[in-house]
Amino acid sequence: MTMKRRIEHIDTPQGEPGFLGAGHVARPVIQRSFAESDPFILLMDDMLDKKDSTPVGGPHPHAGFETVTLMIEGSLGLGHHAMQAGDMQMMTAGSGIVHTETIDKPSKVRILQLWLNLPKADKWVAPRVQDISLDKVPATTIDDMSVRLYSGTLAGLTSPVLNYTPMILADVALQPGTQNTLQVPANYNTFLYMLQGSVMIGDTTLHADQVGWLNIAPDANLSDIDMTAGSEGARFVMYSGKPTGDAIKPYGPFIGNDSKDILRLYDEYNKGLMKHATLLPKEQQLVW
Repeated sequence: MTMKRRIEHIDTPQGEPGFLGAGHVARPVIQRSFAESDPFILLMDDMLDKKDSTPVGGPHPHAGFETVTLMIEGSLGLGHHAMQAGDMQMMTAGSGIVHTETIDKPSKVRILQLWLNLPKADKWVAPRVQDISLDKVPATTIDDMSVRLYSGTLAGLTSPVLNYTPMILADVALQPGTQNTLQVPANYNTFLYMLQGSVMIGDTTLHADQVGWLNIAPDANLSDIDMTAGSEGARFVMYSGKPTGDAIKPYGPFIGNDSKDILRLYDEYNKGLMKHATLLPKEQQLVW
């Protein structure tokens, strides 16, 4: 019998003043400990309504994990790494990378940026950047449900994006009052972040701006997420990933296995040993 997923925890994260200054609201979506959220470390919903041309942001390093940036509204970046609404970028920081996120003009932007843990065996892999634009994202419509799949396999779709940590990332929309089912492995840690409307899973309703964490099982068989949209329909982003089972040591922009890793990474960064993302070899910059 196929396992039925249900909502076990609901969080309602609140917006906080962001580090980019005036007009920046940052909402910490993940409110669970890493033992509960594994392989997801953090997820920020960054909303920026910038009114001036004073530059904000800048270059900074990362190592030991992947950033997964989904553009919800607006545009960000320059050149072939520029992002528009509906685009996604997965940056494997791995052994260490420097990247730049600078906004120097009036902008209205909303992004979801996830920090995804790398398994121990892959924690210090060579850095890699993958960009996929909205027009290349696999998409389908099934009985009044639309799915855009950025990572993994879901609803008969498979994303070309390469994964070290198995993960499904999808933007899902349901028409008002409709019912549908998505299937994900039962042993994938899964949460939904509601962007619009409401959806009922089992006997629990999730509303806009809420996060619903689903129950999880140890087996890899497919499980059912039965959904009923509310009267205004529903739109949510689903994150579903296989836990690494590893302990982590987070500090600043780095994720290590222990404190020695953190000290080593700061030393390598200070010595200029981490390359900027734009200087990576072509084979480490993938555009789908």
